[in-house]
Amino acid sequence: MGAHSKTRMAFLTWIVVYPLITALIMILEPVLAHLALPVRTLILTGIMVPVMVYFAMPFATARLGT
Repeated sequence: MGAHSKTRMAFLTWIVVYPLITALIMILEPVLAHLALPVRTLILTGIMVPVMVYFAMPFATARLGT
């Protein structure tokens, strides 16, 4: 994988992660606010990683031709 490919994949990942994590925080924060930060992070990433791997990244790479 060349430097251009890595840069493109990093940018694509950021484009997918940013809105996904923002949406999850907005949706889950009222429910998770009383929990300690490590627990909130565990729950948030436990949802986000499978969504990224199975849905968001395949969708984004197919649409952007990566």
